[in-house]
Amino acid sequence: MNSTYFQHTLARNLTFVGRGLHSGLPVRMTLQPADPDNGIIFIRSDMPLFQSEIAARWYNVTDTRLSTTISSRFGAKVSTIEHLMAALYMCGIDNARIVLNGPEVPIMDGSAEPFVRMIRQTGSLQQNAERRAIVIRHQVRVEEHGKSASFLPGPVPWVDMTIDFDNAAIGHQKLSVPLDRDLLDLDVSAARTFGFQEQIDTLRKLGLAKGGSLQNAVLIGDNGVINPEGLRFEDEFVRHKVLDAVGDLSLAGMTIVGRFMGMCSGHGLNNQLLRQLLAQEDAWFLTTLSGAEKYGTWTQGALPNPEKRHHQAAI
Repeated sequence: MNSTYFQHTLARNLTFVGRGLHSGLPVRMTLQPADPDNGIIFIRSDMPLFQSEIAARWYNVTDTRLSTTISSRFGAKVSTIEHLMAALYMCGIDNARIVLNGPEVPIMDGSAEPFVRMIRQTGSLQQNAERRAIVIRHQVRVEEHGKSASFLPGPVPWVDMTIDFDNAAIGHQKLSVPLDRDLLDLDVSAARTFGFQEQIDTLRKLGLAKGGSLQNAVLIGDNGVINPEGLRFEDEFVRHKVLDAVGDLSLAGMTIVGRFMGMCSGHGLNNQLLRQLLAQEDAWFLTTLSGAEKYGTWTQGALPNPEKRHHQAAI
């Protein structure tokens, strides 16, 4: 069977040192191998052991202001996880323990590329367990203030993203890409987070963006992009929104086979969509990733009899 159908973990430990984008705090983070079906687990090493673990899953998302934050019922939290989660997806890492001594993943250069590069250099190990998949059966949509996010049936994982900012440096941008791990690495992993100069003071009063700089974000002023090196891509802004969506959707805990469509969507709508999807049990079915390929005809209406599933297995 093709190795892409099997779960993978890291070949060995991998450590990153940096600063949190919003907290501004220094952080040391180590990615460790984990057993099959473990998923991605964050561990706060600066907290008591019984409080420290947080599963990187949609139901643990507690804050989506400018980033995605997950929390445990014991009070532990980790924020700005989306770039790392996207990097793990791109590198095919299903199971890992992420140990960090602070409340936020280091921002690095504002993209997923530093994580992707080091994980690929470290390598991965195939495990004796198949990857699972959620196959979309019919449309699920959420909408808020003119913005929307949807899942539609489709034969492969896919993302369509549209953004529209009232700013000449960004404007209207669209990107449509398959969630192919290598293509995502090439097309979106290096796209950086971005913000507006006029909002900096307000964000810092709210306790956000304390660690932001021109080294880890694209800053937009009245006359366009302030960063002296300019943009990495002409459409870097929409590419970063795709990157964020990949990280947010990976919190489903398994591959979503279908088409995600984001219309100016962000972390909040992305999480709302996952919650809506998994609450509508007739909108999807659970299978293995290898099994999902057998269901290509359901996009033409010939739905298979889905495997007996338990709601708990999907969360």
